[in-house]
Amino acid sequence: MTTERKTIHYGWHIVWTGTFCIFACLGLGRFALGMILPAMGQSLHLSYSQMGLVGTVNFAGYLVAVLFCGALVDRIGSRRLIVMALAAIGITMILIGRSTSFGMILLCYTITGMGSGAANVPMMGLISQWFAKSHRGRATGFVVIGSGFAILLSGRLVPFLNRLGGAEGWRLSWQVLGGIILLVAGLCLLMLRNTPQEKNLHPLGETGHEAEERLSGAETTVRLRDIVQLGGLYFLFGYTYVIYATFIVTSLIQEHGFSETEAGSFWSLVGGLSLLSGPVFGALSDRIGRKYTLAMVFAIQTAAYLLVSRPLATPFLYLSIGCFGVVAWSIPSIMAALAGDYAGPRKAARIFGLITFIFALGQIAGPAVAGLLAEKSLGFGSSFFMAACFTAVGVILALTLRAPAK
Repeated sequence: MTTERKTIHYGWHIVWTGTFCIFACLGLGRFALGMILPAMGQSLHLSYSQMGLVGTVNFAGYLVAVLFCGALVDRIGSRRLIVMALAAIGITMILIGRSTSFGMILLCYTITGMGSGAANVPMMGLISQWFAKSHRGRATGFVVIGSGFAILLSGRLVPFLNRLGGAEGWRLSWQVLGGIILLVAGLCLLMLRNTPQEKNLHPLGETGHEAEERLSGAETTVRLRDIVQLGGLYFLFGYTYVIYATFIVTSLIQEHGFSETEAGSFWSLVGGLSLLSGPVFGALSDRIGRKYTLAMVFAIQTAAYLLVSRPLATPFLYLSIGCFGVVAWSIPSIMAALAGDYAGPRKAARIFGLITFIFALGQIAGPAVAGLLAEKSLGFGSSFFMAACFTAVGVILALTLRAPAK
């Protein structure tokens, strides 16, 4: 016990490695698409619907992967699954940069999506293994900010690589980002461990009662209604945030007259602000409760989508991006903590995988519906307004969450 007090608990090494994992599998594997898409769409002469389809196939792959994550974690362990998934993401992104047909790009980006799901779900599930309930929100909050770092990087790096690569610089962007992800796969192989017991440790913050429950092997009761409600909340987040993340840069360039560099600066602002979202709201959920924090986050997102849905002046665009950025990754961190709260450490990855499947359904529908609405209304205003309506429902649903069963 003395040694554990004097040194950093290895759980925090799991956290910072997890931050790099999310940086790679979601931040670069998915959210960099918003920066690459305008140049790629122009080069390949893609319509709004086709651009939406690129995002949709990625989320479809994600959906397929999360169906099997729980079983794969039980069979080969979280660490091995995460490393294999990251390797698949890196390789397929490099191949996208070399692809000559739209069909090949869709196939590769589907596999990229599968890798994103197969890395994200077990990584978030690991936090419930390494941290007790009192520390879980804060720990997951630090993990999810990896996406913010990736947005911050891609907002600056992608325009530079696009210029460096010439007429088809977007290809260079895909290949460089894929190479970075392969490096992160090696880091995860080196640092991740499946349980605290592999390091002769207990979960950080574990109470005597929690230790007794863990050692006794007692199973936590999970109510169907709770799973459905958690899944519904995560669906609403998945459906709405992805509309903003996929199309805000395109909207700024094509509808508000921004240059690619200026839009990249806006997107980098999201990344910078989002670095606060996970730790701040994750820790807040540990202190005031998950449901009140969730309701607060959905309300702020509603404001972000409403502000960008109207043809307002530039300061309102900054306010919209500020609202989106400051809460950007708070919901995934809270949902991962809730999975551990409701299901316990042993079932956390499986339950988080299940609600992430529902979340992925929202991600699939979001870009496709938003792209069609944009084509019919000749702009993304209607798509962003639809997102605001959905997050308003999220506020109400969050406030009706019941306490976990004992």
